[in-house]
Amino acid sequence: MERRTDKKDRGAGTDGTLRERAAILESILNGVSLLISYIDKEERYVFVNRAYAWWHDIRPEEAIGKRVSEILKPEEYARISANIKKALDGQRVTYENQVTDREGRERTLRVHYEPHCGGGEVKGFFSSLLDVTEGRRAEAALQESEQRFRILTESSPTAVMLYQNDKWIYANPAAAEITGYSTTELLSMNFWDFVHPDDRHIVMERGRKRQSGESVTPRYQFKIVCKDRAVKWVDLSGETIVFNGKPAGIISVMDITEQKCAAEEMKERERALATMISNLPGFVYRCANDHEWTMTFISEQCADVTGFPASDFLSNKITYNEIVRPDYREPLREKRQETIRRKDFFEEEYPIVAASGETRWVLERGRGVFDPAGDLLFLEGFIGDITARRREEQEKEKLRAQLTQSQKMESVGRLAGGIAHDFNNMLAVILGRVDLGMTRVEPAQPLYKDLQEIRKAAERSANLTRQLLAFARKQTVSLKVLDLNETVEGMLKILRRLIGEDIEIAWLPGKNVAPVRMDPGQIDQILANLCVNAKDAIGGVGRITIETEITVLDENYCADHKGFIAGDYVTLSVSDNGCGMDKSTLDKLFEPFFTTKGVGQGTGLGLSTVYGIVRQHNGFINVYSEPGRGSTFKIYLPRHPEALAEPTGKESAAAVTGNETILLVEDEPAILEMTGMMLHRLGYTVLSAGKPAEAIELARNHTGEIHLLITDVVMPEMNGRDLAQSIASLHPNIRKLFMSGYPADVIARQGVLDEGVLFIQKPFLMKDLAAKLREAIGNH
Repeated sequence: MERRTDKKDRGAGTDGTLRERAAILESILNGVSLLISYIDKEERYVFVNRAYAWWHDIRPEEAIGKRVSEILKPEEYARISANIKKALDGQRVTYENQVTDREGRERTLRVHYEPHCGGGEVKGFFSSLLDVTEGRRAEAALQESEQRFRILTESSPTAVMLYQNDKWIYANPAAAEITGYSTTELLSMNFWDFVHPDDRHIVMERGRKRQSGESVTPRYQFKIVCKDRAVKWVDLSGETIVFNGKPAGIISVMDITEQKCAAEEMKERERALATMISNLPGFVYRCANDHEWTMTFISEQCADVTGFPASDFLSNKITYNEIVRPDYREPLREKRQETIRRKDFFEEEYPIVAASGETRWVLERGRGVFDPAGDLLFLEGFIGDITARRREEQEKEKLRAQLTQSQKMESVGRLAGGIAHDFNNMLAVILGRVDLGMTRVEPAQPLYKDLQEIRKAAERSANLTRQLLAFARKQTVSLKVLDLNETVEGMLKILRRLIGEDIEIAWLPGKNVAPVRMDPGQIDQILANLCVNAKDAIGGVGRITIETEITVLDENYCADHKGFIAGDYVTLSVSDNGCGMDKSTLDKLFEPFFTTKGVGQGTGLGLSTVYGIVRQHNGFINVYSEPGRGSTFKIYLPRHPEALAEPTGKESAAAVTGNETILLVEDEPAILEMTGMMLHRLGYTVLSAGKPAEAIELARNHTGEIHLLITDVVMPEMNGRDLAQSIASLHPNIRKLFMSGYPADVIARQGVLDEGVLFIQKPFLMKDLAAKLREAIGNH
């Protein structure tokens, strides 16, 4: 008797536990958005969750014991009654139903019936309905083009096949997986070849009707024989389309072998409910509304999202609050408590730290569960992993920001190129006239100092134009193969004067640094801009370090640094121990006119100029900085394969004048007159022409030798290159020097920036012109 009593007691305890666990699972299912119900073999409701009841605008208890036909509208019941009968016959049934919800909106529901068997008979079935309206709309949009169709079908687990004239003309990978034949093999077969002999006749008949455009049953099921001779059941949905101007059949095929062949009995209600939960794309939970969100139930799928098994949470080995990223914990708690006070559902996206240490983003939907008195009992809900979606959104935003930045820089580049010509021509007149005036005034006279200040202002204006053009990568450059170490060393004395005595410059030249091909003046511009910025960042006593080294950028590095190209480079680094920069400043660092300095203390073009010069020479630039930890600029310049040329020595100061005859052609009268005066002052005989036709006439009528042609590049009647060819036909030995105020991208199209062609950029000083003249005709 005692032993029987013990068993009875234990059985009572077990029943109590099962009831408790079943109640928990019922409550959880009441919290999910799926419409779930259990219907017995007499088509009466045994269980409906809250979502199902809400959809039909009733209370859950109002449905219990009623027939399906009593709850649904007559026309709706008529549509699904056949499927209900299939389920009660022991078949798994999945279909979609078009319905109108309680708010009058047309919705699409995906319906699944799972038979519940016991004792050799069907006792009822579980019904789950999922609102897939938005998904269906998205699928319709994807079918707008063939490309989208391919993307969808190639990744679909459902076989998608297209046939015409009895032959397959397209089959996706899923078709090959289902049939066992490769896609190549399928495309050589008739559409009925792998159909089971029992079903071949009906498939051939319906398939040929479909490919000829006749009306045919759109969906049916049949058997196929796979390549390995295995027999499978498939579900076919098809329709007629027009392909290459002719009717064709398109079908989707799902492998339903398991649904057809499986006769697995449904176990007790707890197992059935648990299986439903395990199939959700994430995990469900029930927790206390305490500081740690202590879990009282959590499904095993939490391991897929968090990396921690359910047992870790249930044993409090780790709490859910611990894996929420610290900066989100309190804001998340505040929002959650607010929705609980309103007795509303809460929905939040936030990051967690998984067991691997990886940060993942999750979407949580949940609610508070209250007792009849309105007191909170616990929280329950669903949490899914949305990390991939967030990454895609961030990548799109990053690409959008890069496009915006590129468009802004291109706009300023066009602006710079547009104003350069007229601005340079005006500066050429100002600088030239001032230069000539200074040769007529003694340095001791007050006027000389005034002229000096005018020249300085004009030179600063010219430098600003060069900075704009360098930023826009339109600056005219004089490329030379040079030793970067020697170039930097030659600039150190100037840099030390530029930044003052409070800041130490440490120069760390690399050994055996390869040559680079650059304009030496632009190296000076880079160093000056970076060192002045470093000085401002230090703001007192500090240190600037300049280094060079050989660097090899591999494919892995370039994959992490967009726009970089793998190869051999010479790196020029400028580091400081100044105030550093935050991320928002770094993001705008190379934007034109962006500056952190006060009004009148900077143009905002310094670093834009550096960026433009580096990119103009096919180089790259990286910046590393944090607030309070200084900054490092690393400039990667392509390594030049040629050896450095031997130095040839400089022209002597006495060689800047001459007595040769020069033909000067310039369509701007003020520049023509000013340049002619410079040439006269330098001792040359000058033939001046304001138009190309006038220049040709002068050359034709001049009886003596003309040693040099100086011509503007862009002129109304004829460009400078064509004019030079015409003059050369009259004076074959004439040398040529081109000049222009246009940016490099314009004059490059005229061919005057080619190797070996002499060119001088407006505006220029008389000493620069003199040096260029001796370069052109000094030894000829």
